[in-house]
Amino acid sequence: MDGHDRRRWWAAVGLVALLAVGGCSADGGDGGAQDSAAVAPQQEAPAGGAKAGPGADAGGARSGAGGGSPDLRVDQRSIIYTGTMRVRVDDVDAAARSAVTAVTGVGGFVGGDERSSGGTANARAELQLRVPAERFTAVLEELARLGRQEQRAIRTEDVTEETVDLDARIATQRARVESGRKLLARATSIGDLVTLESEVARREADLASLEAKKRRLADLTALSTITVTFVGPEADVRDPEPDTGFLVGLRGGWTAFVASLGVLLTVLGALLPFAVAIGVPVAVLLTVLRRRRRRTPTPPVSAPPPVPAARSAP
Repeated sequence: MDGHDRRRWWAAVGLVALLAVGGCSADGGDGGAQDSAAVAPQQEAPAGGAKAGPGADAGGARSGAGGGSPDLRVDQRSIIYTGTMRVRVDDVDAAARSAVTAVTGVGGFVGGDERSSGGTANARAELQLRVPAERFTAVLEELARLGRQEQRAIRTEDVTEETVDLDARIATQRARVESGRKLLARATSIGDLVTLESEVARREADLASLEAKKRRLADLTALSTITVTFVGPEADVRDPEPDTGFLVGLRGGWTAFVASLGVLLTVLGALLPFAVAIGVPVAVLLTVLRRRRRRTPTPPVSAPPPVPAARSAP
């Protein structure tokens, strides 16, 4: 085989090797594409075929609305619940004990207890109860079953926006406090040190005030307030009617006059010692001066010289 044939043979071998490598690469690419195509449906299947849980829905809602936007679902809002009710019962003390037991049983406590006993039939008890917000309605129903419910009022206040605003302001204020502390650590002069200490103290006070407001809101939203009044079977709960008329006005005017007169007499009684201590010496001094003036002779008044009469011109 001469040199020309050898070159042809090596060219043929190189061409066959190149075609073999290209075929392997094509097979590998197709396999990778098939693998990707097989994996993609598996990843998309749960989104289209399976039902997502509440957490996934919430996460999707937050992602769609933006990472910093609040969750505005009803069960995630900050709401303050306040309720008042009046229940007529046969035994006020027994009903009050049952109410306290019901509240403490759900994790609440008694915030106030005011009772008046005018006999079993006319007794009265007013309790201020703090209960967890999620147990608010259940406790109200349980209190209503202790007797005959005569009055109920429920008020709600949505403080979600205020809570979100407080969270943002607290985060900003904390960053300001940290930056102030860093500047304070790098202070080199007494003047800068005093100025930065005052500024950091002011920022910390503002932060403490914001955190106190947040704790107050958290307490009001976590624990609802129920004011329940238990009254006996014969207790009078009618509101007193306002008194009007001429006699009522006359009686009120006379009462005001007597009160004003008493105030005036009190002031005069307080001033009387000063008047005696100062007025008596002044009166004696004035009397002495008056007597001296009377005893002093008055000098005669000389008559003015006569004025000659003016003659008229000829």
